[in-house]
Amino acid sequence: METLEFIIHPDGRVEEKVTGIVGSSCTEVTAAIEAQLGRVVSQESTSEYFAQEAHQTSVVQTRATYSEW
Repeated sequence: METLEFIIHPDGRVEEKVTGIVGSSCTEVTAAIEAQLGRVVSQESTSEYFAQEAHQTSVVQTRATYSEW
């Protein structure tokens, strides 16, 4: 499940936390919101940002042989 959490502090600072999105695509998801909020002064990436989606591919070859019996 993808979650965006924003904490707005009394001094105007905004903390943003994105969970459930693997890889750097989270920056695409939050870009429009960040543009409306104003200048981003710092970012801290989580372990999910550096993770890569696992893709597994397998090829199975089968051969049927019949007995001459």
